Amino acid sequence: MSSSSTSAPTSVSDRWAINENVVSRRAAIGAGISAAVCGLGVAEMVAGLSQEGRSPLLLVGDRAIDLVPPFVKDIAIELFGTNDKIALLVGMAVVLAAFAAAVGVIALRRSFRLAVAGVGLFAVVGIAAAATARTGSFAPLALPTVGGATVIVFLLAWFRQVSAPRFHDDRSGANTSIAALTPNDRRRFMAQVGGVAAAGVAAGVTGRRLEARFDVTSERADLVLPTATEILDAIPASVQAEGAAPFITSNAEFYRIDTALTVPQLSTETWKLRVHGDVEQEIELDLETLAARGLIERDITLTCVSNTIGGELMGTARWTGIRLDDLIAEAGPLAGADQIVGRSVDGYTCGFPLAALDGRDALVAISMNGEPLPLEHGFPARLIVPGLYGYVSATKWLTEIELTSFDAFDHYWVPRGYAVEAPIKLQSRIDAPRGLDRIAPGPFAIGGVAWAQTIGIDAVELSIDEGPWMPAQLADELNDVTWRQWTFPWEATPGRHSITVRATDRNGIVQTADRAEPLPNGASGHHTVVVLVDEV
Repeated sequence: MSSSSTSAPTSVSDRWAINENVVSRRAAIGAGISAAVCGLGVAEMVAGLSQEGRSPLLLVGDRAIDLVPPFVKDIAIELFGTNDKIALLVGMAVVLAAFAAAVGVIALRRSFRLAVAGVGLFAVVGIAAAATARTGSFAPLALPTVGGATVIVFLLAWFRQVSAPRFHDDRSGANTSIAALTPNDRRRFMAQVGGVAAAGVAAGVTGRRLEARFDVTSERADLVLPTATEILDAIPASVQAEGAAPFITSNAEFYRIDTALTVPQLSTETWKLRVHGDVEQEIELDLETLAARGLIERDITLTCVSNTIGGELMGTARWTGIRLDDLIAEAGPLAGADQIVGRSVDGYTCGFPLAALDGRDALVAISMNGEPLPLEHGFPARLIVPGLYGYVSATKWLTEIELTSFDAFDHYWVPRGYAVEAPIKLQSRIDAPRGLDRIAPGPFAIGGVAWAQTIGIDAVELSIDEGPWMPAQLADELNDVTWRQWTFPWEATPGRHSITVRATDRNGIVQTADRAEPLPNGASGHHTVVVLVDEV
């Protein structure tokens, strides 16, 4: 007599093929994300075993920074400012969570082989990032990714196994049918998902603690630098204008724009600076030897090429270091060498003309505003070259200075569309009032800054409501490589007003009104703000 009952599945894969009837989509999503969290946690722990190790998220993030089109970088900086890296990591985490959720659904409700292929794609991306990293050995870079992917596959298989449907004989004993998971089974499964995620978080925390072995925060705090042989006087109050930003930017407020997702940790015990390339003799210095050459203090304004009109990606600090021109002269540039390349420990490069060492106070800096360089600003040493945008000159975490030619080498941003040479443009900015500020009628001090580095500012003018240009009052000039501050006493009347500023340098050049975006060699144009003055 024939039976209409369903024949029993004969293999594990047959049983898994019907998991869609048992595992909810929500549970499958949770399992996928949980497996990913645990895999990334294990990867973080593996990465923490060596100083070269990198978690897949950071490794791929580094490559994303390298590969993203320059206009996307500028948009990110304009939107997020110095939080652009945090925004990148958050965005990557969101994408990864969505991908992990999809893999979980596929693994527990569809095809396990397809899910494994998805995890394999994750591994391939991480391994490719390791293979193309700017610095570091392939094995310690790739191993965390491989370990993390292996853990994810194992956990997905385990989740699928523990969530597989139960089978029981029917009354005749001749056939079997599916017994759905009970509520207790489902609660047990979700508890397992949560436990795996917690284990992943614990593994990640362990990895971070392992990486803390290489942190140099306390070493920097204990570092005592020798007194400079050329000490500057205190900044005079006469250089500060009412309404303008503080003349000296504090270390905490100083802008940070670079390509490093995590701050490199360079110990002064092992750090070396090598000067090489097209030179008569190579030079290698440790920090003690460098400082013993004679330190000098200099007040210099730095500007990022990504600074938009009226932007805040600039700042002034008192830097202490050795003269770069003396160091290069000692190495002895060979004929044909016309480019100085600074190399960071992470492989990033800046390049600027040898001719820029024209007497200006370019430094290998080791101190900022009276303390060792902050970790985020290049500890233990960086380059400072007045008058050039940072992307060509201000190498942080400096380990090499190479003499070469522009024909022989393109520094980091040149293949990405930025100009080879990048002198800072004549610019000015309104600091007070801010755009769309609401102020009371009556006297108001409009204030701001202007800069024409290595040349100097001769005049600043304002136009209110597109009226005639009127001279602002200039604060004293400290030197020609820092910004110059200005103020303008204004009798504010009720209503909506526009305020525009322009500067004139000491050569008589008037700041252009023609607007240009930061790419390829810095923004230009007049800064205008709109202010709302209350009714009386």
